[in-house]
Amino acid sequence: MDWKALALVFATVFVAELGDKTQLATVMFAANRDVSPWVVFAGASAALVVAAGLGVLAGTALSHLLNPRYLAIVAGAGFIAIGAWTLYSA
Repeated sequence: MDWKALALVFATVFVAELGDKTQLATVMFAANRDVSPWVVFAGASAALVVAAGLGVLAGTALSHLLNPRYLAIVAGAGFIAIGAWTLYSA
């Protein structure tokens, strides 16, 4: 197992998820006293695992069709565009 790659992916996704709408929605659901925190944890965890799985499948499929360097450029441009749109909207 490539521990360095595992740590890098974990750290990147962990930091990206902090304070985003997914975490805020999870906080909102966990604040409901009628719902078990374990149910919220299980539901949120399952959703993140499935979303990550879709990302892995899409990335793997695209890497066979496109140069991974171009994928990284497109992803970076997408992040910049989303950030610019967020700043513009604010």
